[in-house]
Amino acid sequence: YALKTAVSMPMSDPNAWATAMNNLGMAPMSMTGQPIMSDFDPSLGMMTGIAPMNPMMPGLGILPPPVSQDMPIVKEIIHCKSCTLFPPNPNLPPPATRERPPGCKTVFVGGLPENATEQLIVEVFEQCGSIIAIRKSKKNFCHIRFTEEHTVDKALFLSGYRVRLGSSTDKKDTGRLHVDFAQARDDLYEWECRQRMLAREERHRRRIEEDRLRPPSPPPIVHFSEHECSQLGEKLKDDSKFAEAVRVLLTWVDRGEVNRRNANNFYSMIQSSNSHIRRLMNEKAAHEKEMEEAKEKFKNALAGILVQFEQIVSVFHAASKQKAWDHFSKAQRKNLDMWRKQAEEIRNIHNEELMGIRREEEMEMSDDDMEDALDSKDSDDSGPLAQVEALKEENDSLRCQLDAYRNEVELLKQEQGKAQPQRSEEDTTRQQQLSFLQQALQGMQKQLLKLREDLKQRETELEKNSEEKQQLESQIQSLKDRIQAFPTSHALPVSYRRLSVWGIISTFLHVHPFGASIEYICSYLQRLDTKISTTEVETLLGRLPCTFKQELTGVGASLEKRWKFCGFEGIKTA
Repeated sequence: YALKTAVSMPMSDPNAWATAMNNLGMAPMSMTGQPIMSDFDPSLGMMTGIAPMNPMMPGLGILPPPVSQDMPIVKEIIHCKSCTLFPPNPNLPPPATRERPPGCKTVFVGGLPENATEQLIVEVFEQCGSIIAIRKSKKNFCHIRFTEEHTVDKALFLSGYRVRLGSSTDKKDTGRLHVDFAQARDDLYEWECRQRMLAREERHRRRIEEDRLRPPSPPPIVHFSEHECSQLGEKLKDDSKFAEAVRVLLTWVDRGEVNRRNANNFYSMIQSSNSHIRRLMNEKAAHEKEMEEAKEKFKNALAGILVQFEQIVSVFHAASKQKAWDHFSKAQRKNLDMWRKQAEEIRNIHNEELMGIRREEEMEMSDDDMEDALDSKDSDDSGPLAQVEALKEENDSLRCQLDAYRNEVELLKQEQGKAQPQRSEEDTTRQQQLSFLQQALQGMQKQLLKLREDLKQRETELEKNSEEKQQLESQIQSLKDRIQAFPTSHALPVSYRRLSVWGIISTFLHVHPFGASIEYICSYLQRLDTKISTTEVETLLGRLPCTFKQELTGVGASLEKRWKFCGFEGIKTA
């Protein structure tokens, strides 16, 4: 950050010029770059330790030119009209500064001499840049506001310099400058205004870009009226205007324009739209026909090209025979061999392409057959027997196709055996056809094996289903027999009192899983009915051996008869 040097001495006096440069520790040089003093000793100057400098080098002034950050910045003495600035000690650390406020254009300058005037401040700092205002205080500091932000950095370069007014050594005429960033409301306001302006420009630019990338809006839809309805009906009948008219009709229907009064008009327009379906289907069929014709034309043209390639390759094969080959030179033979190989490669590529087209056609035909077979399966019964029959029919059809392929392969083999063993184009074509048929034969065999496995699997499933059906029928019959035999084997003279006693005893014994004696049971029943006796209870328990059973528990003198509830055990065994 350079400040221009204001040298007060005249340039016409070489002695004064040499003395000033000697004081700066530089070799005295003339305007042309020649040394003025031949016996110059750099060690006698004031600024010892500073390497000699050429004053005519570019950028020499108050501040050095911008240098790289890796090189240290060397501060020098600055001479002004009414003062001199002496640089700080280079070994000291750089002066501390506060964080730079956004949009800062104002600096704080402290350490001014007591006798410093505003004119002196302008003289020192105006060389950094244009000054807007200076606010000087009585306490040896001031605030300087510049026009541009980058001039603040130039002013900070003067921080640490010692100021001396003229040649006076009075304390009031000296001071050490301290320059730092200052926070001013005017700077912040201008910075905020500039940021808002940039934000507005960015929003405007983004809006323009979005408008440019946004797809165009569709044309507006006319409102419904009787006149527009009649015109729309005519447009629907026109093929060129149908797309636009049907969009308007869709919008009207979505808006809810249909009512009882104009329902007939809408019905007629919808009917006109429906009539275009046949036209669209005809167009689709025409396009499909054109595509098929183009495919057929391409296939025929490719076949014709392949025939011509075969003829060319045959010419090369004929030329490679000994009766013609011996008459060519070595270079000609090399070219003929190279051309023959290229022609064969191109011929093989076209042949593979033609075979791929035929293979795709056969695959499409097989897909159509499979779809027909699936449709027939869906139309038949969905039971396993119908599936087995369909698999058998498919197996028979595949076997017939397999036999046809085998016959074709055998015919090709016979034709190849009868033909001469010479390598010709027809032989290669037959070989390719033979390999294609063999691949198709292998695929058919795999498919046939898979169908046989499916057939066996379905037959085993049918057998398993039949066995399970027989088992279920036998179980149902046994249950029916048991149900029929139950009333005859367990017929008892049942009364309401006996049923209630049986239910109470069952509940009582169910909560006593280890059983209870007849006395304990009777004591419980007598709380409910005092007329019941032990003999009656024991008779009732003995009549239902499937529900109640008597067991002996204990050893020796503690032997005791206990009744237990076993109704659930009977159900489990059943």
